[in-house]
Amino acid sequence: MTQITDSGLREAIIQRLEAVHTQVTDMSGGCGQAFSTLIVSPQFQGLGTLKRHRLVNAALKDEIAAIHAWTAKCQTPDEWARDCAKVQDSSSLAASPQQQADGTAR
Repeated sequence: MTQITDSGLREAIIQRLEAVHTQVTDMSGGCGQAFSTLIVSPQFQGLGTLKRHRLVNAALKDEIAAIHAWTAKCQTPDEWARDCAKVQDSSSLAASPQQQADGTAR
Protein backbone atom coordinates (compact mmCIF):
# COMPACT_ATOMS: atom_id res chain seq x y z
CA MET A 1 0.00 0.00 0.00
CA THR A 2 1.31 3.44 -0.93
CA GLN A 3 1.91 5.92 1.88
CA ILE A 4 -0.34 8.96 1.71
CA THR A 5 1.42 12.34 1.65
CA ASP A 6 -0.02 15.78 2.25
CA SER A 7 0.87 16.84 -1.31
CA GLY A 8 -0.73 13.71 -2.81
CA LEU A 9 -3.86 14.20 -0.74
CA ARG A 10 -4.01 17.88 -1.71
CA GLU A 11 -3.77 16.99 -5.41
CA ALA A 12 -6.54 14.38 -5.10
CA ILE A 13 -8.80 16.91 -3.35
CA ILE A 14 -8.22 19.53 -6.05
CA GLN A 15 -8.83 17.10 -8.91
CA ARG A 16 -11.78 15.14 -7.55
CA LEU A 17 -13.64 17.86 -5.67
CA GLU A 18 -12.71 20.85 -7.87
CA ALA A 19 -11.39 22.58 -4.77
CA VAL A 20 -10.52 26.25 -5.22
CA HIS A 21 -8.57 26.25 -1.95
CA THR A 22 -7.27 23.48 0.26
CA GLN A 23 -5.11 23.17 3.34
CA VAL A 24 -3.78 19.73 4.24
CA THR A 25 -1.88 19.19 7.47
CA ASP A 26 -0.16 15.93 8.37
CA MET A 27 -0.94 15.65 12.08
CA SER A 28 1.20 12.51 12.49
CA GLY A 29 4.60 14.17 12.32
CA GLY A 30 5.20 13.17 8.71
CA CYS A 31 4.10 9.54 9.08
CA GLY A 32 1.11 10.04 6.77
CA GLN A 33 -1.34 8.46 9.20
CA ALA A 34 -3.41 11.45 10.40
CA PHE A 35 -4.57 14.43 8.37
CA SER A 36 -6.58 17.56 9.03
CA THR A 37 -7.95 19.39 5.99
CA LEU A 38 -9.81 22.50 4.92
CA ILE A 39 -11.55 21.98 1.58
CA VAL A 40 -13.19 24.88 -0.27
CA SER A 41 -15.26 23.72 -3.22
CA PRO A 42 -18.28 24.98 -5.15
CA GLN A 43 -19.52 21.36 -5.12
CA PHE A 44 -20.57 21.92 -1.49
CA GLN A 45 -23.11 24.60 -2.46
CA GLY A 46 -26.57 23.67 -1.19
CA LEU A 47 -25.33 20.67 0.80
CA GLY A 48 -25.48 20.29 4.56
CA THR A 49 -22.51 19.21 6.65
CA LEU A 50 -23.27 15.48 6.50
CA LYS A 51 -23.73 15.45 2.71
CA ARG A 52 -20.51 17.43 2.26
CA HIS A 53 -18.58 14.90 4.33
CA ARG A 54 -20.16 12.00 2.47
CA LEU A 55 -19.12 13.59 -0.83
CA VAL A 56 -15.54 14.00 0.38
CA ASN A 57 -15.39 10.49 1.85
CA ALA A 58 -16.63 8.99 -1.43
CA ALA A 59 -14.16 11.01 -3.51
CA LEU A 60 -11.21 10.09 -1.27
CA LYS A 61 -12.25 6.58 -0.18
CA ASP A 62 -8.94 4.92 -1.16
CA GLU A 63 -6.83 7.56 0.56
CA ILE A 64 -8.97 7.57 3.70
CA ALA A 65 -8.80 3.76 3.89
CA ALA A 66 -4.99 3.98 3.98
CA ILE A 67 -4.75 6.40 6.93
CA HIS A 68 -5.57 6.16 10.62
CA ALA A 69 -7.27 9.50 11.35
CA TRP A 70 -9.00 12.04 9.13
CA THR A 71 -10.81 15.33 9.72
CA ALA A 72 -12.21 17.66 7.09
CA LYS A 73 -13.69 21.13 7.26
CA CYS A 74 -15.78 21.62 4.11
CA GLN A 75 -16.79 25.10 2.93
CA THR A 76 -18.20 26.76 -0.16
CA PRO A 77 -16.16 29.62 -1.65
CA ASP A 78 -18.65 32.14 -0.17
CA GLU A 79 -18.37 30.63 3.32
CA TRP A 80 -14.59 30.63 3.12
CA ALA A 81 -14.49 34.26 1.92
CA ARG A 82 -16.79 35.26 4.80
CA ASP A 83 -14.56 33.51 7.35
CA CYS A 84 -11.43 35.10 5.86
CA ALA A 85 -13.07 38.53 6.09
CA LYS A 86 -13.94 37.92 9.75
CA VAL A 87 -10.33 37.02 10.53
CA GLN A 88 -9.05 40.11 8.71
CA ASP A 89 -11.55 42.34 10.51
CA SER A 90 -10.61 40.99 13.93
CA SER A 91 -6.88 41.25 13.23
CA SER A 92 -7.21 44.84 12.02
CA LEU A 93 -9.11 45.71 15.21
CA ALA A 94 -6.38 44.15 17.32
CA ALA A 95 -3.70 46.03 15.41
CA SER A 96 -5.37 49.45 15.57
CA PRO A 97 -4.50 51.74 18.47
CA GLN A 98 -7.13 52.07 21.15
CA GLN A 99 -8.88 55.39 21.32
CA GLN A 100 -9.21 57.37 24.53
CA ALA A 101 -12.49 59.06 25.38
CA ASP A 102 -11.26 62.32 23.81
CA GLY A 103 -10.44 60.54 20.49
CA THR A 104 -6.65 60.53 20.84
CA ALA A 105 -4.66 57.32 20.55
CA ARG A 106 -3.17 55.79 23.69
